[in-house]
Amino acid sequence: MLRDDIMEMRTDIRASVQRLRQRSLVTEVRDELERMILNGEIRSGERLNEASLADQLGVSRSPVREAARSLEREGLVRTVANKGVFVRDLSLEEAAELYDLRAMIAGYLCGLAAKHADADAKAELATFIARMDEAAACGDEQAYFGLNLEFHDYIATISGAGRAVALYSSLGKEVRLMRLRVLSGAESLALSNTEHKRIVAAIERGDADAARAEGAQHHTNGKRRLLETL
Repeated sequence: MLRDDIMEMRTDIRASVQRLRQRSLVTEVRDELERMILNGEIRSGERLNEASLADQLGVSRSPVREAARSLEREGLVRTVANKGVFVRDLSLEEAAELYDLRAMIAGYLCGLAAKHADADAKAELATFIARMDEAAACGDEQAYFGLNLEFHDYIATISGAGRAVALYSSLGKEVRLMRLRVLSGAESLALSNTEHKRIVAAIERGDADAARAEGAQHHTNGKRRLLETL
């Protein structure tokens, strides 16, 4: 009887380990597909070719399929019956709503950051501004885009508002489907960083009301630039 119990336990352990490995693989595939989508390597409206992606990533189709389901829950892809899975192509109305929601949350986070930022945090924000100025001057849109994301994520982190940060991050992934269209051209980059400087100045002064207003306005301006671009 004891032997049977031991064998059953070993079987359960092997099954558990296999499930963990599968979940880990699906997570890795999901993260890579997300990166490809958010970096524009797989464009809005484009179909996810399951076989091609599986071959490219060196996995079977199963983890690609599971990863796509996860990305659909996050709003990055959508399933069309009898046609497949496609990267979401946001409508103007959807994009505008996302920007409005992000503006409200961003303002809240910037206001909290102004209250909580210490000397080290303020120095880090100044470094971000300098690096984005350099990228804008060189016309390096990809570098600026990456720094811009890190900058806003850093403000969210120092705000200390866990739930709001999670909401901001979740909405940000959907917004990124279109943001590459906004941050394009030297003039656009320079204007964007001018707005960043106003946010940082308010945080450095510890002026929560001004930081909240500047953070919200920056995202509202992003919405306006998007609508003008389209």
